[in-house]
Amino acid sequence: MKKLVLALALGTVAIVNPQGSAFAATAPCEDTLKTLRTAEAAAKLSDADKTKVSELETKGIERCNADDDKRADDFFAQAMKVMGK
Repeated sequence: MKKLVLALALGTVAIVNPQGSAFAATAPCEDTLKTLRTAEAAAKLSDADKTKVSELETKGIERCNADDDKRADDFFAQAMKVMGK
């Protein structure tokens, strides 16, 4: 009986307060790509950083086209990090 009460209590907390990464909202990758491209246009990058950003952008676009917004946004976030954003 104690296990049932504990399970119900934890389930209620998870529903009321969804803090886990499984519940994290992902931005639409198309919106994130627009933000990346705006930042990229204004950034002054070395050739090596331009290449890295371009590679990450390409990977992100591939994932975005596959409707994998989370992974696309992860690649775009890595590209933003290279640009110092």
